[in-house]
Amino acid sequence: MFTGIVTEIGTVTFTAPSSAGRTMQIEAPATTAGLIVGESVAVDGVCLTAVAVGGSRFTVDVVHETLQRTTLGTLAAGSPVDLERPMAAAGRYDGHIVQGHVDGVGTVLAVEDEGGSRRMRIAMPPALARYVVEKGSVTVDGVSLTV
Repeated sequence: MFTGIVTEIGTVTFTAPSSAGRTMQIEAPATTAGLIVGESVAVDGVCLTAVAVGGSRFTVDVVHETLQRTTLGTLAAGSPVDLERPMAAAGRYDGHIVQGHVDGVGTVLAVEDEGGSRRMRIAMPPALARYVVEKGSVTVDGVSLTV
């Protein structure tokens, strides 16, 4: 599980189709430090498994269903991605509990500056509306936000 508190902004260095969907390599020195193959990383809020780790880069496979439910298929080399390692059971629970299983993709309609913060208006699939409540939490590209 994750918290929705982004710890690093990585850069996609390579992406290509694969039989499972897409393979993606990400440059992320802080995220890669101590990362081992088989561990999870939230990439733009999507829980993915590291299939290779080397130097300051790690590689993930993104399966077809994930490509259909997220925006990861639109990423290209040079794209920035929000990253977070899983939270430790004994760690602080900042943000909110985020599983990394994406329910839908929204569209940002407006962003307004409001005294040091920003207010976003986001359109979402109608089927998800009943799950979103005032003062509840949502995750947008891996970032924990309050409704």
